[in-house]
Amino acid sequence: MADWTTDEMPRLDGKTVVVTGANSGLGFEGTRAFAARGATVVMACRSVERAEDAADEIRADAGGEVDGALDVRECDLASLDSVEAFAEGLKDGYDAVDVLCNNAGVMAIPRSETEDGFETQFGVNHLGHFALTGRLFSLLKDADGIGGDARVVTQSSGAHEQGEMDFSDLNWERSYGKWKAYGRSKLSNLLFAYELQRRLDAAGGSETGDGDDGAPNVRSVACHPGYTDTNLQMRTAAESGNPLMKVGMKAANAVLGQAPEIGVEPMLFAATADVDGGAYVEPGGLMNMRGHPTVGRSNDASYDREDARTLWEYSTEATGVEYPV
Repeated sequence: MADWTTDEMPRLDGKTVVVTGANSGLGFEGTRAFAARGATVVMACRSVERAEDAADEIRADAGGEVDGALDVRECDLASLDSVEAFAEGLKDGYDAVDVLCNNAGVMAIPRSETEDGFETQFGVNHLGHFALTGRLFSLLKDADGIGGDARVVTQSSGAHEQGEMDFSDLNWERSYGKWKAYGRSKLSNLLFAYELQRRLDAAGGSETGDGDDGAPNVRSVACHPGYTDTNLQMRTAAESGNPLMKVGMKAANAVLGQAPEIGVEPMLFAATADVDGGAYVEPGGLMNMRGHPTVGRSNDASYDREDARTLWEYSTEATGVEYPV
């Protein structure tokens, strides 16, 4: 695993990969890398126009044509109706999904609510992806996957370490701190990823599975990109309305941020390398904020099984999406 790079990714001809937030930042770089290996990449994006522009840029950079195919589709994670429509449309066009990258997100924005009334960071970063994964589960279960298993790769952040679960106020109706809310949403990503793997493991021997042991051929892996220079930070600064924050974010990105082509490596490793379900892939360099991917460990709170079960039950009720595991 030492100094793993995208050069070590296998060929993905015949594979279908779904990437949320594929039009910019890590999603854009991931889409480029998957397509270069021959995959069909479904670019699940809120803005179809921006996604089409991104797809054109990837094709132009590849000399006019990529090895795989790029399929732009609308998916607004702030709308459960949009997530459902995206999933139903995908089922009409595809027999299976080999990799789902739950990548899109918003960071440290002023309090707002999604179309369905959830605090936006929690609603987009966690609930939207919870609903999407559940609605695509049948396509994941029917895939040949990578190394025999379909992958669900959920993008978290080192900010999960500042997150705290408060199930009496998940939507921050009593008080709101934008960075605390971001940390909670990223902790929720990990609680979800690990609980999904536990449920997949528990399905072994049950009638819900398709594998030799009865378990679905699906593997859930979490990752985080370290400090990566993307437009996520600049969107955060713009949303703040504070010009000094924009200057500070730009300087921090220039000094501390690693290139997106490196920051996306943990996601690509989690999606294509020989990694166990329930693993946490992170940069292996300075303070796990830079460098090539390695398998590490997230904070203790992310492995709290009671919190994970409580969050799962809440998410099921809030989204109306049931999993078969």
